[in-house]
Amino acid sequence: MAEQLAYVIITPYTLYKSRTGGVLARLLSRTGLDLCAARMFAPSEELVAKYAEVAVSTSDPKDPRIKKLLKDYILKNLGPDARTGRRRRVMVLLFRGEDAVRRVRSVVGELMPNRWSGETIRDTFADCILDENGEVRYFEPAVLAAPNPDEARLKLKLWAEYSDRDGGLLKDVIEYQPGEVPQQTLVLIKPDNFRFPSGRPGNMIDFFSRTGLFIVAIKVHRMSVAEACEFYAPVREVLRSKFKDKVGERAAEIFAKEFGFPTPAPVKNQLGELLGPLVADYHFESIVKFMSGRAPSECDPVLRAQPGTEKCIALVYEGPNAIAKIRDVLGPTDPSKAPPGSIRREFGSNIMVNAAHASDSPENAVREMAIVKPGENQFKKVVQEFFGD
Repeated sequence: MAEQLAYVIITPYTLYKSRTGGVLARLLSRTGLDLCAARMFAPSEELVAKYAEVAVSTSDPKDPRIKKLLKDYILKNLGPDARTGRRRRVMVLLFRGEDAVRRVRSVVGELMPNRWSGETIRDTFADCILDENGEVRYFEPAVLAAPNPDEARLKLKLWAEYSDRDGGLLKDVIEYQPGEVPQQTLVLIKPDNFRFPSGRPGNMIDFFSRTGLFIVAIKVHRMSVAEACEFYAPVREVLRSKFKDKVGERAAEIFAKEFGFPTPAPVKNQLGELLGPLVADYHFESIVKFMSGRAPSECDPVLRAQPGTEKCIALVYEGPNAIAKIRDVLGPTDPSKAPPGSIRREFGSNIMVNAAHASDSPENAVREMAIVKPGENQFKKVVQEFFGD
């Protein structure tokens, strides 16, 4: 069977209630599909009106009442807030693979009145509650997905058309209390979480939801060697300083053990100066290869700026004191020293394979976002390349 491109739209209410991680975890682990792109949107009235017209088709085998509820829901809840005029946040995820539309739809589930099981995403996170007269009392679909490949193509082309204007790194979509000063911080969910289909990336986003912060950008990113070298350049200098003394001490111990004489301090310092940078650069190459899939010394210059072979998810979180809050949930660099309940304690393996990265200062957040470009429109590129137009 040929590959298909499927989508899942996470509604503003699901985002607001921090259910995003749970939704993503189920989609990744249960479909086994490739998460190939993701983008945040702040839909305009124009996009919402056009989407509402095509969102529910005659080929979608739903109860007629549900079809009307969905259309009304989209018009009322996806567009700008009627009270403030502020646009709402919507997340769109793209999945690629064989039979992708059906596989996504089976995990998303259908909307059925008063259904109380937890088998599908909608069973768990959506609601369609009727009163004693059979009238709808409350309706929240949680996510939206296409029923068939033709519908997926039609709707994805619409969202791609508006993805530059209505999507990216969102601004002015959160209402803060007087005196609150929001920060933005970058989070990278690292490649070790994508070795096989699993719920780990979604579970980490669920952990981060404890901060009460808001996701304002998301991008599936394949870091190039050039980007990784620039991104981790400060780490390289730290490693060189760290290993200069450490390697000198270690070399002196080896000489004492093997040859039975103490190494004079000046010689020990010279060994550190000579060998320390070599050891540091070896570890730096390992970091770059882990993030991009290619070691700088082995990379063809033509490929240096090309997207790497490893995948990560880049997220921008926003809110008061965002940097400290995210790093508190993330935990220290070494997972063995991270406290219980932190992401690195739960998901990290060692200092390099430690599940996720987060900016450690406002200055680094700006620097890192300039490299990774979380607002870049990879979504549109994937849709256009897949459908050939």
